Amino acid sequence: MLLIKCPWCGERPETEFHYGGEAHIERPENPEALSDEEWANFLFMRSNVKGLFRERWHHSNGCRRWFNVLRNTVSHDILAVYRMGEKPPVIEPAEENR
Repeated sequence: MLLIKCPWCGERPETEFHYGGEAHIERPENPEALSDEEWANFLFMRSNVKGLFRERWHHSNGCRRWFNVLRNTVSHDILAVYRMGEKPPVIEPAEENR
């Protein structure tokens, strides 16, 4: 089981959280101008990264807030947790391989 450190509540078991998908996906400014293919790409196409991945999580059984996690999808190591609206941390190459 993962232990996830909520920025507001501290470290909790992953069963208190819900995964929210890839972080930092920006909604199109003018969605009605998109073609069907462009809209489908926005809605459904996501990175399938092997390694460092920025994700959104919701502390559904705690403070009920959203936040971002930088996690290695191979090892499941959580390298950083940061609040929505904050810039993702810069990770040194040596940390990427943890």
